[in-house]
Order: sequence, then structure tokens, then C-alpha cells
Amino acid sequence: MTAPKKLFIKTYGCQMNVYDSERMAEELGAQGYSETKSVEDADMILLNTCHIREKAAEKVYSELGRFKKLKAAKPDLKIGVAGCVAQAEGQEIMRRQPLVDLVVGPQSYHRLPEMEAKARSGEKVLDTDFPEEDKFEKLKRRPKAPRGPSAFLTVQEGCDKFCAFCVVPYTRGAEVSRPVDRILTEARDLVERGVREITLLGQNVNAYHGAGPQGDMTLAQLIWELDKVDGLERIRFTTSHPNDMMDDLIEAHATCKKLMPYLHLPVQAGSDRILKRMNRSHTAESYLRLLERIRAARPDILISGDFIVGFPEETEADFQATLDLVEEVKYGTAYSFKYSTRPGTPAAERPQVDPAEADDRLQRLQALLTRQQREIQDSMVGREVGVLFEKPGREAGQMLGKSDYLHAVHVADCGRKVGDLARVRIVESRTNSLAGELID
Repeated sequence: MTAPKKLFIKTYGCQMNVYDSERMAEELGAQGYSETKSVEDADMILLNTCHIREKAAEKVYSELGRFKKLKAAKPDLKIGVAGCVAQAEGQEIMRRQPLVDLVVGPQSYHRLPEMEAKARSGEKVLDTDFPEEDKFEKLKRRPKAPRGPSAFLTVQEGCDKFCAFCVVPYTRGAEVSRPVDRILTEARDLVERGVREITLLGQNVNAYHGAGPQGDMTLAQLIWELDKVDGLERIRFTTSHPNDMMDDLIEAHATCKKLMPYLHLPVQAGSDRILKRMNRSHTAESYLRLLERIRAARPDILISGDFIVGFPEETEADFQATLDLVEEVKYGTAYSFKYSTRPGTPAAERPQVDPAEADDRLQRLQALLTRQQREIQDSMVGREVGVLFEKPGREAGQMLGKSDYLHAVHVADCGRKVGDLARVRIVESRTNSLAGELID
């Protein structure tokens, strides 16, 4: 028998890329590939890239440069670049790094088996189109192999918002939502394989408007359909835009027991002037009033956010408005970044903030966010929470899982197994995790 070919995938960036990498591995698995964690063992290396972070493309080129010796020692090794850098750079990747055999954008990876076959025959293959066919319809049914208790499920892709700093509309395209029946089929397949918690993914997931039996359905309506899936115990979704946080979705947080009390709702800045320059189409005040309504519906909800500091033309007064907003919201967790230019986006052409000043602002913001995160984590001590156990801990008998609020929780002398869902009393708050004890 022919030995299985080995596939090494390195995933950069967002949770959607994690999902995409899983699907690409499944597609290539049908072509005889099995995954390996060792790049030296690989017959094919695939970099699934992200274009959000600073100097994303240069980091990919640097990574590719490290593979030159591998390629020289193993001429049949195939190297591919997928994801958003692939979409943005296209032919330039092959020009700068001739060792690359194939480049595939995020909307075309259902064609990966065909591309791999061409690469095996010696062709250089490039596909960064936005194809008319639905890639999810073309993807093979997911295999029935067992998997962990938590999974991502992409329900929406692309974005129509055109924030001034963002490349997503150019690399992922316009907003597209998957039909409800296909999502439910994939969710049931995941549950059959051992999944108990699903996180619904989309670049702008709460803009979901997928086709249902009686017409397009909202994200809240999709959540209620998933609520009926036997064996699915927890539902989450990310990432959302404030302008698409509709009444029925707020109501779902109040009434759907499977929908977890955690919401990632990026605001990006607290200054209305900067929000307008970002083309965010909301104000700090409208964001705060929205959070009031959400917390009125689900008082214990944990709010997460995203922030960009040092955006072009940001003044100290603008930055102080961001700090003021953070003080008012009290975030349980947040992601904050110093602005970096993305070629082709409107903000890239504007006057830039001094890098040293941007660094100072980022440190001040992160110090505030870290303090809030710790305060909210400390407030969990003494409370009872649900914990879904995901893996053994470092100590004998210890299990590690995630709470309803997405905190990491470890329990000693647990006596439970991966996939179990249990009630836990929190007894200690540590740097980035909580310690608990079983109560049932």
C-alpha cells in the first residue's frame, strides 16, 4: 500500500482561519493526506494566512524563506499559501518566493484538491478568484472522525462595512450567509462526532441573513434552530458589529439557555471623531446605550471588545475618550492593537500618529484593560458556573475547561472526562485562569 502523504498546516489569525484550515485538511485528507505537526515530515506545507496584523505579508515571506533548505533536500515537497495574504498578494507571492507551488484565496479552497494535483504534475497554480459557486456547497461532507467538545462553524463570510482600516472587504468579499439547512446539517454532524459547544463564525456574524424555509433568517432565528439540536449544549458567536445587534438577538441572550453569556462586540475607539474617520457608522454614545439594552436583557453577560490606538490623526483627547469609554463599559476581556497601515485602505493615505506616542497609548490602554479583566475574573470567586471540560490539566487528576463566560477553569481531583459539562464553584482567581471545585 502507498504510504499516506503528510500535510503540515500553519494557521495565522482569526478563528475563521482555524475553521478554514480544518476544512482544507479534510479536503486534502480525501486525497490521501494525513496531518503532521512536524514540518520536516511534510509532503505538503500550507500556510493559511491573515492580513490583519502589522506587516502580515512580510511575515509570510519570512516564513517561506525558512523552507528553502527543506525544498532543496526534498524536491517533491509542495508548498502552498492560502488565506487573506494569498488573496491580497496573489502572483506576487510566487514572484518573490519561486519555491511556492500554489496560492489559493479564502473563497476558492474547495478547489484545493484539483490545485494540488496540478502542483504534483509540476504546474504553478494560482486561484484568487471570487467564484460564483458556493464553496461550502462544493466542499465534501465532513468525515465522522471523533473530535473535541468545542468547534467553530462558519455561517457568514465577508463584510460590507468598509471600515477605513480594514482589508476584509477586499480579501473576503461582500457579505454572504450560508443557508440554514446546511448549517444545521453540519452542526448535527459535529454533535455526532462529540461536539457539545459550537461557536458560529463570521466577519460580521450578526449580519447573518441565510436562506431558511420561509425566507431569509436572522442570526437569532438561526440560534433558535440550533437550540433544537439534541446534544448541542452551548452556542456562541463572533465577531459582531454594533449596527447589526438587532432586538431579536438581544432577546435571545435573555431567553435562550444554550446561548452563552458572552458577547464580543468591537467598538475600536471612544472618540466620535475617530469613529467617523474609521467609517464605523456608530458613535460612542450609541454603543454605550446598546450595551445598556444588552445588559438589561442579560445582566451577567461578559463583554469583550477590540480597540485600535494610534489611528491616523488621533489626538491625546481622542485617546482619552477611548479610556473613558473603557472605564464605563468594564470589559471582561479585550484585544487592543496599535494601528498599522494596510495598502489599499483609505486610512493608509492619512497622516500617521508618531509611533512612540502610539506605543505609549497602547501600553496605557492595555494596563486599564488588564486591570478590568482581573477585577471581573476576581469577582467570579464564590460563584457557581457551568464548565465544559476540554482537556486534562498539568497535574494528575486535573481537568481544564471553559466556563459559560469563556474563562479558563481548572479543577483538581476532577473525576470527569473530556466533553463532560459540570457545575463548578470558583474558589480562586489566578493570572489568566480560575480554579474551581465540583458541586455536582
